[in-house]
Amino acid sequence: MPAGELTGTTSSQDRADTADPRALCQRIFSVFADGKLSDFEALFHPEAVNREASTEPLACRGRGPAAFYATGLWLQGALADMCWEIHEVAADGDIVVAHTTARARQTGPFMIYDQAGAVRQVFPPTGKATSATQTHWFRLADGKVIEHWANRDDMTMAQQLGWIPPSLRYLLRMFFAKRKARSIS
Repeated sequence: MPAGELTGTTSSQDRADTADPRALCQRIFSVFADGKLSDFEALFHPEAVNREASTEPLACRGRGPAAFYATGLWLQGALADMCWEIHEVAADGDIVVAHTTARARQTGPFMIYDQAGAVRQVFPPTGKATSATQTHWFRLADGKVIEHWANRDDMTMAQQLGWIPPSLRYLLRMFFAKRKARSIS
């Protein structure tokens, strides 16, 4: 599978490509953009863990495909038009690394959670687009992802989306969005 921009739905050819560890990991990005639970089950081991889920909703912090699917839904709730341009993918044994540029537009509230799962911070939608580099690390077992880590340029994303430096108006919007999110949960 050549490097490039990945988005869209899973096809039977994509499922066949998952025999190659690099292709399997490249496929993950388009599944996060709009995949179904069955797509996540095809890519993630039942014991898979996401080392980056500590500030995500509690459903994302579990193990297995359902937890990764919950992360996908969390991201989709805040970000539209998600896609990743894949620059390089390297594999060594059971480790696969993908260097990417993530792109999206914030159309919903982006919520950050504390350790107990309560809403810690809410960034109301700005409608702005972001394009920031990310490096994703995957460990494979039994032909599926069993562990994930990432290095993301969250500072660039926050600046592009208008979260920092925040205007007084945006700070007020954050306050009221946080209050609303906490009252709902």
